[in-house]
Amino acid sequence: MKIITDKIEFSTRGDTDMIDITQDVQEVISKTGFTEGNVLVFVVGSTAGLTTVEYEPGLKRDLPEFFEKIIPSGKRYYHNDTWGDGNGHSHIRASLLGPSIQIPFKDKHLMLGTWQQIVYIDFDNRPRHRRAVIQIIGE
Repeated sequence: MKIITDKIEFSTRGDTDMIDITQDVQEVISKTGFTEGNVLVFVVGSTAGLTTVEYEPGLKRDLPEFFEKIIPSGKRYYHNDTWGDGNGHSHIRASLLGPSIQIPFKDKHLMLGTWQQIVYIDFDNRPRHRRAVIQIIGE
C-alpha cells in the first residue's frame, strides 16, 4: 500500500454554504493510478465540516434550516465574547458535523450510492477561501 496526499481549494460564501466536492475527490483518485483503497477528506479549519448527502435543492435548503434551529446564529456564544468575531455558532456546527470523512474506492471509482455526494459545508459567517486535504491509501 502507498499513501498519496493532495489538496483541493475553492471559495465559499459562508453561512452554511454547501459545496459538492465529489468530482474533485474523484479526480484526485484518478490521478494517483490507484485502483483500490480508501480516501480520507479532511477540512483545514474549524468552521466547516464534511458529510455525504443527496446534493439537491431541497436538502440544500433543509440542512441550513436544521443547523439554524439546533445551533442558532443569533444566540450569545462565549467564543464571541473571547474573540469578537461573531462565529461561535460556526465552530459548534462544524464540531457537530466533523472535520473528515473516509470513503472506499474500487476500480478507480468512489463507492458512493447513486444519490450520495461528498459535501463540504462552510459554517463561517463570511466568505472564505477553503482547502481540503485529500489523503489516499491504496494500490
